[in-house]
Amino acid sequence: MFDFVSFFPRAVMQSIPLLYGATGETLTEKSGNLNLGIPGIMYVGGICGVIGAFFYEQSGNVNGVLAVMIPLLSCLMGSLLMGLLYCFLTVTLRANQNVTGLAMTTFGVGFGNFFGGSLIKLTGSDVPSIALSATSSFFRRSLPFADKLGAFGKMFLSYGFLAYLAIVIALIASYVLRHTRVGLQLRAVGESPATADAAGINITRYKFVATCVGSMIAGLGGLYYVMDYACGVWSNDAFGDRGWLAIALVIFTIWRPNVGILSSILFGGLYILYLFVPTGTNLAVKELYKMLPYVVTIVVLIVTSMRNKRENQPPESLGVPYFREER
Repeated sequence: MFDFVSFFPRAVMQSIPLLYGATGETLTEKSGNLNLGIPGIMYVGGICGVIGAFFYEQSGNVNGVLAVMIPLLSCLMGSLLMGLLYCFLTVTLRANQNVTGLAMTTFGVGFGNFFGGSLIKLTGSDVPSIALSATSSFFRRSLPFADKLGAFGKMFLSYGFLAYLAIVIALIASYVLRHTRVGLQLRAVGESPATADAAGINITRYKFVATCVGSMIAGLGGLYYVMDYACGVWSNDAFGDRGWLAIALVIFTIWRPNVGILSSILFGGLYILYLFVPTGTNLAVKELYKMLPYVVTIVVLIVTSMRNKRENQPPESLGVPYFREER
């Protein structure tokens, strides 16, 4: 029998890194920047949080507030630097956005593996991983009465604060984009930077701010994966393809962060479905189940392209550098 009560919390936990990455990338793409470096940024966010937590735990007594704030600030700072690097290369120097994003993904994974391997050597561990259980316990702490509410508590109230923060950020991002002057101007920059520039909107500032804020949000996905989903255990190359799934989720949600909340849970469920559906010893069937998130994304992309509604299309200047002299 399919145990939905056990499946749903696992799907939600799997979905949170995707939601963080998709929300951050949506804000970035609304400014006209196509940041394919999201997987690398999530990796950097995760390892920076691990570095902060590691050295804090080594200092002695662990305070709950500091155990959360130090990794959190370290993650945000590392992700911010990655966003600034991307903006410097693509907005200031007008480098190709696709190549820059792919290079940043490669750099981010290498950066994480290098410092992760260095920390593992410092601990003298016999296994290729490092455990930060003291810090992780504060990130994973759920509401105290969740266990008393049975299935409802397990399905909706048994998560750490970063899971609920992801939902709040997605709702705020959706509101800002659709109902504020800042969101209107940001969308104008992504659709037609020349027109926005003629209207007096600072194109460079909007691109920098949207991309850097988006990078910091995506970096939180890496921190959540390590501190909550993986219970504080860092292993090199453990993120898998979650960063790329987050980028695919942006297309699936047709660039709407609020839609990403339920869509990310769907993606998270599809990502782990092969663990809950009996397939016996047939490994080929398991691999087919693993393909489901990507197949669904392709189907949605085809459907939205055929419908050809403007509101379901990406920003018109997405991936195109802006030259003011060509206005």
